[in-house]
Amino acid sequence: MTIRHKNYIPDDIEVIGANANNLKNINVDIPLNSFVAITGVSGSGKSSLAMDTIYAEGARKYLNALSTYTRRRITQMGRSDVKNIKNLPSTIALRQRPTVPGVRSTVGTMTESLNILRLMFSRLASVKCPNGHRLDPTLKISEVMDLPTSDEAMGMMTCPVCGVKFMAFSAEDFAFNSDGACPTCQGTGFLKEIEIDKIIPDKTLTIDEGAIRSWNLPGRTLQKEIIRELGVRTNIPFKDLTAEEKEIVVNGKEQKKEILVPTKTGRSFRLNALYENAVMAVKNSLKSTKNENTLARLERFYSEKICPACHGSRFNPKLFSNELVGKNIAQVSQFTISELHDFCQKIMAWLPEDMKSLGKNLTNELLDLLSPIVDLGLNYLSISRAGNTLSTGELQRIQLARTIRNQMTGVLYVLDEPSVGLHAANVAGLIKILRELVQLGNSLIVVDHDTSIIAAADYVIEIGPDSGEDGGRVITQGTVDEIKQNKDSVIQPYLVGKADIIKHQQIKPFQKGSISVEIGDRYNIHDLTAKFSKESLNIVSGMSGSGKTTLIFDSLLPAMRDQIANEPLPKFVKAVDSAGIKNIVTVDSVPIGKNVRSTVGTYTKILDHLRKIFAQTDVAEAKKFTPTYFSYNNKQGACPNCGGTGVITLDIQYLPDMVQTCPVCHDNRYKKEILDITWHGKNIAEILDMSVKEAAEFFQDEPRIKNTLDVLISIGLSYLKLGESTPTLSGGEAQRLKLVTYMKRSQKDQLFIFDEPSVGLHPKDVGVLLDVFNKLLKKHATIIVIEHDLDIISNDDYINDLGPEGGINGGKIIATGTLKAVANNSNSITGQYLKKHLQLFNRN
Repeated sequence: MTIRHKNYIPDDIEVIGANANNLKNINVDIPLNSFVAITGVSGSGKSSLAMDTIYAEGARKYLNALSTYTRRRITQMGRSDVKNIKNLPSTIALRQRPTVPGVRSTVGTMTESLNILRLMFSRLASVKCPNGHRLDPTLKISEVMDLPTSDEAMGMMTCPVCGVKFMAFSAEDFAFNSDGACPTCQGTGFLKEIEIDKIIPDKTLTIDEGAIRSWNLPGRTLQKEIIRELGVRTNIPFKDLTAEEKEIVVNGKEQKKEILVPTKTGRSFRLNALYENAVMAVKNSLKSTKNENTLARLERFYSEKICPACHGSRFNPKLFSNELVGKNIAQVSQFTISELHDFCQKIMAWLPEDMKSLGKNLTNELLDLLSPIVDLGLNYLSISRAGNTLSTGELQRIQLARTIRNQMTGVLYVLDEPSVGLHAANVAGLIKILRELVQLGNSLIVVDHDTSIIAAADYVIEIGPDSGEDGGRVITQGTVDEIKQNKDSVIQPYLVGKADIIKHQQIKPFQKGSISVEIGDRYNIHDLTAKFSKESLNIVSGMSGSGKTTLIFDSLLPAMRDQIANEPLPKFVKAVDSAGIKNIVTVDSVPIGKNVRSTVGTYTKILDHLRKIFAQTDVAEAKKFTPTYFSYNNKQGACPNCGGTGVITLDIQYLPDMVQTCPVCHDNRYKKEILDITWHGKNIAEILDMSVKEAAEFFQDEPRIKNTLDVLISIGLSYLKLGESTPTLSGGEAQRLKLVTYMKRSQKDQLFIFDEPSVGLHPKDVGVLLDVFNKLLKKHATIIVIEHDLDIISNDDYINDLGPEGGINGGKIIATGTLKAVANNSNSITGQYLKKHLQLFNRN
């Protein structure tokens, strides 16, 4: 059939005059119905084009089509800083960092597969009457469940053996976040208990020496004096106290006791003080505090144990009487997605003939829902797996699978770094899914640095050439072959294998000692011992779900911290050797700060020094302006109109809130009388508007500020402005900024743990990160990096490669040793990709 208007359908999205963030009024045509990759160094403006311009405008235009009533109930985006965008389809975005699910989320709830399982257990299952008679599967259950809610017979069954009437379980009854929750743990699957061994870890200490850790919490300093009045000896080791004395310490009843409290002047006064035993001190502190640091301290006294009633399944045990092929819902929830496929076939064979049609509908629905999840390599996940234990890569793939299973057409998908957290082997499955999206008649824009994803694209747009003010332009665009021939391209050397990817001179491992951990049983790890080289670059690699996070963040990190603090190790850790490490620093790419008040200047303490400098000027001293007056976070200095934020938000009813520059201070944040004070010809707002590079020249004679600025320059952040809001920084920028305070001093006996530091980093930026690693290593730091990026892995001193795959098929150390040892290990999937990577760059 000939469609007359087909020749007039546009071929491109036309972006005209985009100025979001650092974009330089760019014009660019983006092919429709194609797989388009946008790349560029960190901070170049990739996300500004894809997310802040194209997606934001697409979402805004879509919402404008909705009714006023509906729009008022949806968080809306403001108008993008772009003159015009033509031919823009309806737009869906997948963010770089999915929100970490809450404690009640599981793979089953996130994929919605549990919804279908609940239906299957309420409609297809074999049920048991109150007298213990088991009924074969029957359509009568579906018939009574479909009666109107006003009908008293709804859900009512009659046992054909004993004639007793009973209520069959509905789909809602199988929801552990609702009626089906285990009454003991309220559907969480675990119970939190205070451990006495954590409150009193060293029983050889006396109470006076601090044996009772919970009495070190705020407001509990008088407990030692009170307990003496209760007849407990505080000057002998806790282990030598009588059973009665120990009982008073741990479980003694709350009571008031008069004590004599000395003052600094040498006098004393009488106080009627409340006694809190060691356990209640923790419980009462938890009720009364909202301070994050105090909450973290309190968590140390607790341990989690599997709920004894539901055995961690989250379901009310009464539901276990319903069975499918001899399995209850708790047992089926333990199945992996692969095992669930096989189980569906068994259900069909098990059902009676008159139920096969209903069974086929439900099992097909479940298999269709799980199909994209399998394609994305998540078949090893169990339905009951807690959502907050998933890696970033796993979360993002579940989000992607949920989006693509709808099989819509004519949609523009904007994906921000879909390769985050993905092993090289998983990227191949991701590319397959991305191509399927385009084949369905959709358009796809992918912001990414992974060269295999860029190489798979139909069209590439490169933003740059550098970061910040030096970026924001389209430097190259075209097909992959055209980019490979373009000498102006920054990504080109990494596509053709001509870049220098080795930045670290490998050293022989274990010359300075070794850190080791022995783990018993934790998630998918069973009886595993791992070791790491001190004062070296250690890499932990492996496919998503192979156990990297469990090894490092769940086991090694808490065990080492407990050993350093002389506290009992986690129960699943058999042994740990910290090799003399005295401090541990974890570094991730989570944004710094929560609002515009957090800036580069405040985070690095440069503003603190700057405020003191301005307070010492003659004008400030004459007006008695202290350093407090030069903070935009205090009313003495902040612009009264915007409160020191530099912007004001206007609520314009059903339209998106409008954010505009403050008309009083003009985004300078300060009162006029503060801005009238200058130092070396600049007021404080003008200095905060300087880049790090400009400020380094300006503060040549101020070593306290200059030293920090030099560190920022050395880690590749010279383009950032001192007043730049830290929540807007990219993952890579945030990560490096967190290291500033550590770059100034010796790092001997200090361990740095990096969680996927390549997130958001262009291969060129990876080189800068490796230079940062080298600087830390020269200061005798020990580094452990969880990573998939092959460039970073290629710079290792020692590798622990986990696998062979994810989930129940992971949890083992497949290969260890140097780069060449792992690359030549045929059992290692990482090694196979590493070998090809090294061959591409002539490093084999």
